[in-house]
Amino acid sequence: MEKKKIVSNIVLLGLVSMFIDMSTEMVYPLVPLFLTATLGASPAIVGVIEGIAESIASLLKVFSGYIGDVRHNKKRLIFAGYSASVFYKILLIFSTSWFGVLVARIIDRTGKGVRTAPRDALVAQSSDVKKLGGSFGLHKMFDMAGSSLGVIFAYIFVADNFGFHKTFLFSIIPAVIGILIILAVREDKCHDVPCEKLKLKGFKLNWDIKAYLAVIFVFCLGNSSNTFLLLKAQEKGFSASQVILLYLIFNIAASALAIPAGKFSDRFGRSKILVPGYLIYGLVYLGFAFLSSKSAIFMLFIAYGAYNAFISGAERAFIAENSPAGLKGTILGLYGMLQGIGLLLSSIIAGLMWDNINSNAPFLFGGILGIVSAATIGIILGNSHKQKLSTQNN
Repeated sequence: MEKKKIVSNIVLLGLVSMFIDMSTEMVYPLVPLFLTATLGASPAIVGVIEGIAESIASLLKVFSGYIGDVRHNKKRLIFAGYSASVFYKILLIFSTSWFGVLVARIIDRTGKGVRTAPRDALVAQSSDVKKLGGSFGLHKMFDMAGSSLGVIFAYIFVADNFGFHKTFLFSIIPAVIGILIILAVREDKCHDVPCEKLKLKGFKLNWDIKAYLAVIFVFCLGNSSNTFLLLKAQEKGFSASQVILLYLIFNIAASALAIPAGKFSDRFGRSKILVPGYLIYGLVYLGFAFLSSKSAIFMLFIAYGAYNAFISGAERAFIAENSPAGLKGTILGLYGMLQGIGLLLSSIIAGLMWDNINSNAPFLFGGILGIVSAATIGIILGNSHKQKLSTQNN
């Protein structure tokens, strides 16, 4: 692809994510409130819904990534996956029980499972190899900017007593805009490998990425759905509208830091941003367990946004650059699958801990795993750096 096409492709994919996330985040912070306040669901039910929905999405990611690599149809998969966002909102409008919300969430997360790996692979394909972190950071910036706008709309609707169902209906508009933008995206169908069928069997991953993916899976066992953060804030005394504002602060922080964090990882190395990112996560979760003042909770949401920005671009860049040629979508899909399976287990664990121990238990568990993951990732990436230096010297 020519340079101008590369830049426009990344920007177009970013705009798609921005509008779709605007639509999604009009709804996301309201769903746990809708479930608990209107439909009478318990935190454990909320955890089961999020876990099941996310796990289904995760199982699809590796397959959609592989199909996109083999059939060179990433754009079609992206279009199909994002289209599910519209059907999700329609189903929410007609949901009268938590089971209806579960079905809606499954549709939504199925779409995410179909689109995520092909989209990330197309971002990597459209990027300068030396600027992968910055490219993923740019995409994340658009993504989180859309999330911020969506949360602002959600807050306005709640403050004006607009109602859950009217909000769900209005959220369909930006989703349709985002889907239409996909039509302008271009896919280089012969970028990494000749246009012939690839064979997944027998492909090899280096030790670094295997170890990294294993750590990610363990970390995700404590990384439960963000809905628990929102429920925790509500428990601390924040009103529904204030909870939405906290979620907005998280999105703004993540959006503002996404590009600088990605570019930092390009210049100074992935470990310099990934290790602090996971350490911040661990401290944030421990903070939710031990701190109770509203000012502290406010700062924790900002720090959680920083964690999100630090991890998202650098982590995808590390995985993309260590994936076999022509199978970037597949490995990015595997990464997403492991995250989703971990989220299923962690959300169920978090819900059970919340109901049967106390509301601090899930955050203690997640915080400890976050700190352990930071230390382990530091060791893995440190060994990887030493091996590369040794290879260069030889």
